[in-house]
Amino acid sequence: MEEIQEKKQEIRVEMAQKIDGLATETVKGKTKAIEERLFEFANFLEARIVLLYMPVPTEVDTLEIIHRSYLYNKIVVLPGFAPNAGKVVLYKVGDLDKDLVPSARGNLEPNPKRCKSVPLDCLDIALVPGLAMDEKGGRVGLGKGYYDRLIPELPITTRKVGLVFEDQIIPAVPMESHDRHVDIVITENRVIYKI
Repeated sequence: MEEIQEKKQEIRVEMAQKIDGLATETVKGKTKAIEERLFEFANFLEARIVLLYMPVPTEVDTLEIIHRSYLYNKIVVLPGFAPNAGKVVLYKVGDLDKDLVPSARGNLEPNPKRCKSVPLDCLDIALVPGLAMDEKGGRVGLGKGYYDRLIPELPITTRKVGLVFEDQIIPAVPMESHDRHVDIVITENRVIYKI
């Protein structure tokens, strides 16, 4: 188990360096291509209530996806993280400018005083971030386990879709018993259905 943790940490460092090494325009182009692929994806287009995420620098930036989701009349749900409890609370976010506050994690999260919590069974699709993924839906996240705890709680009918750059696809993610797969991975080049 310790060996797997070390390998995952190596992957995190390697991916951070790889993404940091990409030119800003390259990242923007890849991000836009993922956005376009997502908005051609039937499961996403048909979804009414969508779980998105506020990105950290090594994850696919979802800000334009969120803005565009509003234009498509989707109900946007974002996670709030409770570090002390190790859990995720989902909130409906109607206005990114008014409904988000800085979090202890360093990015923006829903303000529980302004946003209404959303039950897990309401979600049609969940977009899941990752630092690396493989073609079988294995993922390496930031290492806190929030999404590994969240994914199994989602209904079987909720599509779990990972967003990563093609550069973040690796041959095989080292998996532990608590790690969870996504159903589908979308990169700038393709849509990968879990094999």
